[in-house]
Amino acid sequence: MVHAKVLKLALNDYGSYLGCEKGCFTVKDRHGNVKRYPMFEDEIGSVELRSGNAVSTGALASLGFWNIDCLILTQRGRPVAMLKSLDDDSNVQTRISQYEALSNGKSSVIAKEFLIAKLKGQNEVLKKCGLRRFDFTVFETIKKLEAGNLAMLRRKMLAIEGKCSTSYFNSIFGLFNESVKPSKRRTFKAYNGLNNLFNLAYEMLAWKIHIALVKAKLEPYLGFLHSLKFGTPSLVCDFLELYRYLIDDFVIEFGRKLKPNDFIVKDEDFSKHRKGKRQYLNTKQTGEFTKALNNLFQHEVEIPRIMRGKRQELETLINEEALLFAKYLRNERQGWTPRIPKI
Repeated sequence: MVHAKVLKLALNDYGSYLGCEKGCFTVKDRHGNVKRYPMFEDEIGSVELRSGNAVSTGALASLGFWNIDCLILTQRGRPVAMLKSLDDDSNVQTRISQYEALSNGKSSVIAKEFLIAKLKGQNEVLKKCGLRRFDFTVFETIKKLEAGNLAMLRRKMLAIEGKCSTSYFNSIFGLFNESVKPSKRRTFKAYNGLNNLFNLAYEMLAWKIHIALVKAKLEPYLGFLHSLKFGTPSLVCDFLELYRYLIDDFVIEFGRKLKPNDFIVKDEDFSKHRKGKRQYLNTKQTGEFTKALNNLFQHEVEIPRIMRGKRQELETLINEEALLFAKYLRNERQGWTPRIPKI
């Protein structure tokens, strides 16, 4: 039986130090307290380092040697880089298969799976909140869509997606306090604080997905439901659709208690010659929000793990789904249907 790597070392505190000594990784906090983790037990799955931490080159070399994922984050928790071993199995066949999927018929099947999974997830939220769900005919319509090429199919699907999303957000926005709820869903340069709360949570989810896709040897910038655009990781955008509803459910529960004095207004540069104002949670509420959201990714869902176990953390599920998707692209699986947890 394969022994799973289950331990994640996260150096969250400013001044923490990662080193290695006598076959162990050592983590020292700023007060001088030291914890040791044996390398040979093969339990460490990943290490997270933040700006403000220190690390020895010996520890970095050991992380590479033991093929342990190392993620570098800003102090606020935004991932900026990953350490990859030169001996890592880059599996170029995965990316070749991903490109080939654009022309071998799989792309249309994949794009439909992403959209259907998104709408099923949104139905989970609507059901939980006692709101009207999408009719099953929507799913049948998507399954029966045909087009001469992927670009045309995307346009047809995104027309359906846009209509459903407008209805969905109009419904769930009614659950919030009248004094803070937005009039409509806005993403880029949104003013309303609640919209920016959704945007922040989606961004944190996107980081988790991007990392999972890289670990699965996939090309994050080559998507299927979302078109290829310079600077846009379209496969990350595709995978976002699988888990947005879990973020929505979280923001609904957190945001129902929010009031206008929980938000502050900041002046920002919207363009070279134009400034604008945007609402954000205040510092106290932002800290509570990010802490609770990080806990969400560690929350267990009722989806069996690939190797063993009937439950797994949400972050593990995201990583597993990327691996299963890669297997499907390489023809190591007959099909791929995203696994959607209940809420």
